[in-house]
Amino acid sequence: VIAILTVLFALTIIAVNPARQFALADNTQRRSDVNALLNGVYQYAADNRGALPAFIPSTSTQIIGSAASGCNITCGASTTQVTCLNLYANLVPTYLADIPKDPDATASTTSRYGVAKSSASNRITITACDAELGETISFTR
Repeated sequence: VIAILTVLFALTIIAVNPARQFALADNTQRRSDVNALLNGVYQYAADNRGALPAFIPSTSTQIIGSAASGCNITCGASTTQVTCLNLYANLVPTYLADIPKDPDATASTTSRYGVAKSSASNRITITACDAELGETISFTR
């Protein structure tokens, strides 16, 4: 009986795979955060006659954070950035309660989300830098 219960328990743990379930939950949170950031940027634009925050870079992805340094991480295919892009003054508290942070972020000064603007179409892309399970979480609007 104990052997049968042990086998059933082992099969249940393998089927549930808690590490994968946590990674899926974190990726769901990242999608929600990326969507909230995009909504906040475009609500800002709606209130400012279509003008996006002028300092969003159009050449590469820059990490969103509240400090001048500490954003030296690689985000997607982008090169490593040294400075943070502080959207706090433009978006908080009018459009967002706070700048979302990645579920696995340990530093309080960086969100671990990257932002870039297409210079041709004036569209914004926000990327989750630390997506798990080989997923790419990046939305453009």
